Amino acid sequence: MRRLTVEIAGLEPGARLLAPAGMATPAEAVAAASVTGGRIAAVLPEPELGLAALEIAAEGGPLTLSYEIAPGGPAYPDIMFAPRATRYTTPADDLAQASVEVARAAGGGMAGIAALVAEAEARFAYAHPEVRFNDGTEAVPYLSCGLTTGSCIDINTYLVASLRAAGFEAGYVYGYFFPAEKGGVTDDMHCWVVTRHAGVVQHWDIAHHMKAGLGPARDALNPRPGRRVALGHSMGHRYGHGAGVVTLKLLAEPVLIGADGKPGPAPLVARLAAP
Repeated sequence: MRRLTVEIAGLEPGARLLAPAGMATPAEAVAAASVTGGRIAAVLPEPELGLAALEIAAEGGPLTLSYEIAPGGPAYPDIMFAPRATRYTTPADDLAQASVEVARAAGGGMAGIAALVAEAEARFAYAHPEVRFNDGTEAVPYLSCGLTTGSCIDINTYLVASLRAAGFEAGYVYGYFFPAEKGGVTDDMHCWVVTRHAGVVQHWDIAHHMKAGLGPARDALNPRPGRRVALGHSMGHRYGHGAGVVTLKLLAEPVLIGADGKPGPAPLVARLAAP
């Protein structure tokens, strides 16, 4: 059993947060979650994804969210791979056409997946842009030439849309990654892509291959030394009900919910204790 803690400092009494309840993967599963410095006021299901959010009421001062992570778990859920009509996953027509052609030229199957991974990798230079390549669009646009700056979020948004357009099962997974050199501490979320074809599951982390200078991306859950914890999947989430619904691109780390009901960042430090 491993313990993941997420620490948030300086909260006002009564501050409201939403945090992922967690998920299960073949590697491990979130077995329990608890809070100090606040209380879990409700568990809000996401109606389409089989996930849930913890609605947390802060008591004021520092707050710590703790997850108990058990080894081993079930297969990835089918819903994670299912195409959904959201602006984050629907490919533009020209991206869909190009993706089909790339996969077909590679011979389809596993070779087609590898070709689309390479194609996505060739379209990006790793960075954290202030404006994302798909901001303001209703579908994931085709990047036909040159390099576009993007983080793991941008790269994997493009990759999932491309893979699904070509008829492959692809899931977008997120949580935390703890680089080996940082001793089990991080302050940011991370995401990666899982494909499933002919009974074979593969893991793709283009961003880590780029950042670590590892060469062309290959199937590997941890190409860069470190540990990761998956807390959720997919993009386009809705939590709550009635006037209290919160709509999010994803829920990878706790977010503050303002008086207007809109989410905002919560500065945090995440720690993963060794088993």
